[in-house]
Amino acid sequence: MTADAPTQQFDILVVGGGMIGSALALGLSRQGWQVGLIEGAPAASLMAPAEPANSVDDFEPRVSAISLASQRLLEELGAWPKVQASRHCGYREMTVWDGDGTGRIHFDAAELHARSLGTIVENRNIVRALFESLSDSSVQLLDGVRVKAWSREQGVELEDGRRLAARLVVGADGALSRLRQWSGLATREWDYDQQAIVCTVRTSQNHRYTAWQRFSPTGPLAFLPLLNEAGDEHFCSIVWSQDTLEARRLMALETESFRKELEAAIERELGEVLAVSRRFAFPLRQRHAKDYIADGLALVGDAAHTIHPLAGQGANLGYGDVRALLEELGRARALGLAPDDASVLARYQRRRKGENLTMMAAMEGFKQLFARDELPVRWLRNTGMRWLNQLAPLKNRIAAEAMGIDA
Repeated sequence: MTADAPTQQFDILVVGGGMIGSALALGLSRQGWQVGLIEGAPAASLMAPAEPANSVDDFEPRVSAISLASQRLLEELGAWPKVQASRHCGYREMTVWDGDGTGRIHFDAAELHARSLGTIVENRNIVRALFESLSDSSVQLLDGVRVKAWSREQGVELEDGRRLAARLVVGADGALSRLRQWSGLATREWDYDQQAIVCTVRTSQNHRYTAWQRFSPTGPLAFLPLLNEAGDEHFCSIVWSQDTLEARRLMALETESFRKELEAAIERELGEVLAVSRRFAFPLRQRHAKDYIADGLALVGDAAHTIHPLAGQGANLGYGDVRALLEELGRARALGLAPDDASVLARYQRRRKGENLTMMAAMEGFKQLFARDELPVRWLRNTGMRWLNQLAPLKNRIAAEAMGIDA
């Protein structure tokens, strides 16, 4: 940094304009804070309209299962109508079963007096909706540039040489958060030794607005319902989490061989798999920051925690962070407190760490339970699944918790 370079001042700077960071910046601006949002990609590329989806290759492979609680947050921010104007698919039912047994659980939104259990949305459509809302806000967008350095004393330095100062900097810069690293916030993490294979498929039977998930000892397979602009119900996004060696074998297969294995793995619940898009694989690693806050810094979303995708809760945990931080900073503004007030940030951390750790522990427990192949364990989990499926009040309580609603 040069000593005479002008420094631009903000109340709060959000670093990372993905689904979580852009929502937070939008909410903070509505509270009256002077907010800057730093995003490495050009805004024009994030706001470019999606092409119509006529084939499996026209969908984005990365999707999120947005819970009703997250939907309410996006509605409050004014972004949800824009999400609904793009491709999305509400799912009314969910079926989960053990591929090595007879256990099966079925969830139905009708039993919860809800219209849906959640909504499957391509990630880019959520980001586009938020950026369209940002264009009508007071947020100052600094796009197409990355953060080069940050410290509490020196503030933020951008790669183009600009310097920025803020009372509070929020790291929404993803699982490999540089802000987390620069702040010295330690993490507890371990490698699952699994990869998640994602792609889009077309099936011979329609998905019936149902999310399907089959567990196997080497990992879960999810078929998540999609709709194109014409309302075609034969598209699904898949997330196939497999042990690393098995994932590499599957990724190396020719498309036709992969299609056949995928069809067998889902036990033809949706008939034939007719088409498969290009595949992508991502290594899976659980990561949790021991602290979400430091002096003048807070972490949200993947910068604070990453979770196994088997329950599709990653984005929803991030939106839980956003809501909690918005509420605490809104209370601080009403009381005349600075956004970096230590008590304000401590309340945010207390609210979120416990809930996030509980969900992460539950997902780790599920993963370990289904990875065990011993006969007594298989009998126990299949008996438990059948018992839970018959116990409607408990089953619906679990579903309501995941949806973020009161059963």
